Order: sequence, then structure tokens, then C-alpha cells
Amino acid sequence: MLLVPATFLTAITKAAEAAWPRECCGLLAGRDHGQDTIVVTRVKPSENLTTGEAEDSFEVDPQVRFDLMRALEHTDKRIVGHYHSHPNGRAEPSATDLAKAYEPDLIWVIVAVAGGRAAPPRAFVVKADKSGFDEIAVTPTNQADMTAKKEKGSARP
Repeated sequence: MLLVPATFLTAITKAAEAAWPRECCGLLAGRDHGQDTIVVTRVKPSENLTTGEAEDSFEVDPQVRFDLMRALEHTDKRIVGHYHSHPNGRAEPSATDLAKAYEPDLIWVIVAVAGGRAAPPRAFVVKADKSGFDEIAVTPTNQADMTAKKEKGSARP
């Protein structure tokens, strides 16, 4: 499961709508929260630097990635995934996405945009055999709730 503050999901869908008919993209940072749950704590937008057709491909700016990696050093957070939009497509990974799934531990958040209007984001992980993707739940959260849960979980008796 992917826990994402609702404000971040809103920012991602607005970026997808603003980029339409091109793909938007960016990175997700966060931390592991239990066995099968990841909490997103930061969304970092990126210019789409693709050298291909920007209507059906994306490339995150390497400088954005390096800067985020530096910012996360010495914390319990890491880059947990990335997001991009599918203009006039479906919110599911394409054959192009699978071909570019170089880091199998990253989550793929995809937003379909039709006529400039975004659908709710969906999230996917690469299958262990790299033959495709499995969908995982995206659960919107309230940031205040996430902070309280973190503090509660770290409190000592």
C-alpha cells in the first residue's frame, strides 16, 4: 500500500493537467512503514527531459534526482518511486514503461489525463520476474494524521 498525503495527490494531478498533452513527471520520497506499506513524505516535480515524444515518454531531470538524494542523506527516507502522466491514455503502465523499469524497487504512480482532466492516480510495482506490473493501493492521508502516527509509533512507554 502507498500512503500519500492528499495534498501531494492533488499536486500530482494538477501537474498532469498542466502538462497535458505532454507527460509530466517527478519523484516520490518517503519511508517504509511496515512490511507492505510505504509512506510518501515528499513529492519533487521535474521537467520532462525526454528526447522522445513527450506525449508518450518521460525522463526525470538527473539533477533533480541527485539533489533529492543529497537531501535525503542521513535520514530514514529514500526515493521510493516516481510519477508521470499518460495524456489521452490509461492510468496503467505501458510497454514503454515496462521497458524502462530499470529499478524494480521503485513505485510507479501514473495519472491518466483525457481532454486536460486528470483521473485519480494509480500505483504499480514491477513484478519479481519483470514480466509486467502489479497494482498497489494508493491511500490518501491527512498529513497531520501521518505525523501523529509517526510520533505515536516512536513514543516510548
